[in-house]
Amino acid sequence: MPTLVLSPRYTEDSKVLRVAAGRAGWKAERLGGWRAPARLRRQDVALYGEPTFVEVIAAQLGVSLIDAPPAWLPGLPERHLRRKVNMSTLAEVREAFAGPAFVKPADGRKGFEGRVYGAPADLPDAVPGDTPVLVGEPVEWEVEYRCQVLDGEVVAMSPYLRNGELALTGDGRWEATRDGEAREYAGTLLAEVPLPPAIVVDIGLVKGRGWAVVEANAAWGAGLYGCDPQAVLRVLARACAPAPSDREWTTTPVG
Repeated sequence: MPTLVLSPRYTEDSKVLRVAAGRAGWKAERLGGWRAPARLRRQDVALYGEPTFVEVIAAQLGVSLIDAPPAWLPGLPERHLRRKVNMSTLAEVREAFAGPAFVKPADGRKGFEGRVYGAPADLPDAVPGDTPVLVGEPVEWEVEYRCQVLDGEVVAMSPYLRNGELALTGDGRWEATRDGEAREYAGTLLAEVPLPPAIVVDIGLVKGRGWAVVEANAAWGAGLYGCDPQAVLRVLARACAPAPSDREWTTTPVG
């Protein structure tokens, strides 16, 4: 069984996963810092935490990671976007800004907030101009779902936003009314679009346009929302143990 390796940050998701790991018969270890113990090297591990932390620890342990490349989203067919999405740099966006646009870091890091920016002056000025970014046409999402995908199958799904607000009820349940439609669209997406063997894909209903992909996220850094943690563990294990055939989706080569 793998060892679940967690970052020092005590998030609710990391605590849920640690409990799930115990129930699954896994070992679990929360690191106290950004140095991986030597005893974890050459061990079967599943990493979870902030993206930069996971990449640092993976490099120390010689572990490869699976993720979708930054160009995956803008490369999707229009029927899976329902909006314009391009890849650029922050400097190019500043120079050619032509109205409100959704801008976020292209590599999934949280270097600045991904949101709709109304003017060039609103863009972060402390971030280097050569930072790759995704630039999207602003749209209104009626509902958004998180899909945990393993080897071409959605193994867990949860709504997370409804009309821009968390889809969380007062008694702690994640609820929306479009579950059937979301599952149907997810099946269509997986049948038509190449995806990494272990990935988190967010999908949603664009008001007046239809179902589309919001974004893809590395499983080892994505929040759970209402997804079954046991299923999430399976996705994590696969995302931290690429096969040779997964090379196009591997972000950190084994050292």
